[in-house]
Amino acid sequence: MLTQAQRDIVKSCAPALRTHGLALTKNFYARMFQANPELKHLFNMSHQATGEQQQALALAVLGYAENIDNTAVLAPVLKVVTAKHVSIGIRAEHYPIVGRHLLAAMADTMGDAATPVVLEAWAAAYGQLADTLIEAEQSLYVQAATAEGGWSGWRPFKVDRVARESSEIASFYLTPTDNGALPPFQPGQFVSVRTMDDAGMTHIRQYSLSDAPHRDHLRLTVKRQDAGNDAPAGVVSTALHLDVSEGDVIELSFPQGHFVVDQEKDTPLVLLSGGVGITPMLGILGHVAKEQPGRSIHFAHAARNRDVHAMNDWLRNMAARHDKLDVEIYYEEVSAADVAGRHYDKRGRIDAAQIAAQDHLANADYYICGPRGFMTAQIDSLKRVGVPESRIHAEFFGAALA
Repeated sequence: MLTQAQRDIVKSCAPALRTHGLALTKNFYARMFQANPELKHLFNMSHQATGEQQQALALAVLGYAENIDNTAVLAPVLKVVTAKHVSIGIRAEHYPIVGRHLLAAMADTMGDAATPVVLEAWAAAYGQLADTLIEAEQSLYVQAATAEGGWSGWRPFKVDRVARESSEIASFYLTPTDNGALPPFQPGQFVSVRTMDDAGMTHIRQYSLSDAPHRDHLRLTVKRQDAGNDAPAGVVSTALHLDVSEGDVIELSFPQGHFVVDQEKDTPLVLLSGGVGITPMLGILGHVAKEQPGRSIHFAHAARNRDVHAMNDWLRNMAARHDKLDVEIYYEEVSAADVAGRHYDKRGRIDAAQIAAQDHLANADYYICGPRGFMTAQIDSLKRVGVPESRIHAEFFGAALA
């Protein structure tokens, strides 16, 4: 049991974590991977190479220290973390390993300030957090294993069809190799894909399910991540694009995630996406249009240009069939061959505040997915015009928080 005195100690470390948190997490990951290299297969090593994972964990540790007196504030973040953990196969036995190396990294980084009392307080705080996550994750594992069409761990799926959606995006239509039932899922959720490289190293990445549920397949729509800006090429996305063909088999985790629409509500929906952030929106749109045909949907998508723009024909056809659906496509780059109203609707970038100003969207719920800069801009824009946080829902790409 974490005592109040221990909470006070943990909270008192927040200023130091704000300054030295990144050094701490770099030390932690280096220690853990050296002592337990078998755990590398659970982590995105590209995010390790760029420092994104270390930064994400540093922010998570700081947030825990700052809110140790009221951890309920962290509940939304912990829901994201547990879903990600379950999708990659984090189990209860991994937590003692993480805790041991985290405390050792604290002792290294904090020096003389890492007294036995301080480390004991952090051990108790970590234990409390670990117990919370383990309990929540176990519940998700049980749900996955006992659902109709569910499973535990990894399940093989055959690639029935590959569709090239743009110069850098492809869709993969998947069916279970055992011909069993497909898993139930909510539109907007994701699965993990596990592949193995030539050196025998496994790699796990998360991709949104891009089709509505209750089909005869699962669909993943994946952008090939090329190298650039000191970031390596995406290992799994490149393998899917270059090495996976129709008839091949890939392994999936059970669907997870909380970026889902409340279908008990009938308020207007605004779906804002940038680039490959369109993927969860496709499933959400397809499902809501079918199940709630009277619900107003405003679908705004931003792409660099037509060459990289995916699923335009499908969206246009959906808009033609559904009176309550408005589609707006934004291009940053417009060529002489691009036709307004067919390929794109507006030149430039999405401004969520302008969309929110429309009278019929006064009580809308906003769902946002795309690159971090795009999402931050849209969220800030909505908040500036008074849209409450309770009506803003976001799905960030990038490293997990923990």
